[in-house]
Amino acid sequence: MDRWWCTHPLSIASTTRGLYAAPALSSPSTTAAAPASADAPRVISLSDLALVLVVIIWGTNYTVVKEALGSFPPLAFMALRFAIAAAAMAVVLHTREGWKPLPRSTLLKLVGLGFVGNTLYQLCFILGLAHTTAANSGMLTSGTPVLTALLGAALGVDRLRKPLAMGLALAVPGMLLIVSARGPELDAATRQGDFLILGASLCWALYTVGIRSLGAELSALRITALTMLTGAPGVILMGLPSVMELKVESIGPGAWFGLVYSALIPLVLAYVVWSRSVQAVGSSRTAIYNSGTPVVAAVTAWLVRGEQPTGLQIAGAVLVICGVLVSRRR
Repeated sequence: MDRWWCTHPLSIASTTRGLYAAPALSSPSTTAAAPASADAPRVISLSDLALVLVVIIWGTNYTVVKEALGSFPPLAFMALRFAIAAAAMAVVLHTREGWKPLPRSTLLKLVGLGFVGNTLYQLCFILGLAHTTAANSGMLTSGTPVLTALLGAALGVDRLRKPLAMGLALAVPGMLLIVSARGPELDAATRQGDFLILGASLCWALYTVGIRSLGAELSALRITALTMLTGAPGVILMGLPSVMELKVESIGPGAWFGLVYSALIPLVLAYVVWSRSVQAVGSSRTAIYNSGTPVVAAVTAWLVRGEQPTGLQIAGAVLVICGVLVSRRR
């Protein structure tokens, strides 16, 4: 599959608008039959398939990054990863759409989103992980879909529909069951890191809702590229001292592959698809799919690293899947 299919004229946004657009005219029989299918699940669209792809990419990326961090210092890895991703996004944007002037207000919004969704998010996430446990970070980020839905509703960007609320009520406890099996411990020793992880969750929720607020005037590729380019300098500067001390000869081919893969696929490709999906179906519905990321991460860790899932994790995975399915009902 062409990784930049999302910029094709028959894109997710146009397909989704075709699926959900109200008919101009309807016969009496069609109108009468509509209430009978009001609770039926939505037809699976390209947006749904794209979001499943993103969940798979981000879920498997945990294992890829974990292996690469065995050779790279965390801040050096973060800086190099974003440098590669930002350069790739700039080339792709120039090739596909070119550089076009933007209204000052739109440009300022993109700069703000780049700072919040890239610079500030990465700072909180990396420093948070350094001062807390992986289990704690997983548990604390499990509320991000709820936070995104509440922010979207509060800011008037999205409506908090009943099926979505029911889906969140299933998916979030499912995420908690998955990460609780790793033994989270909230105490004074991890408090600083825990607050930073919560800050990262808030940054991601604001970034997701912010993309939706931009409307459909800008393509997903342009939004992703410009927010990454404006957010990357801060991320790179944070990791530059660690990069300068890097011993290149001690890093194997597998670690370099993990670095390049995690830059081009989870950052470049998945970010564009995520932005396109937010534009097409809304920030709240898009966010609930993210609850499937721990499920994919647990399965990948089991298959690649031999980390056997527990009964609680399996039960949590079932709840997450049920939550996503419920949220898709009309």
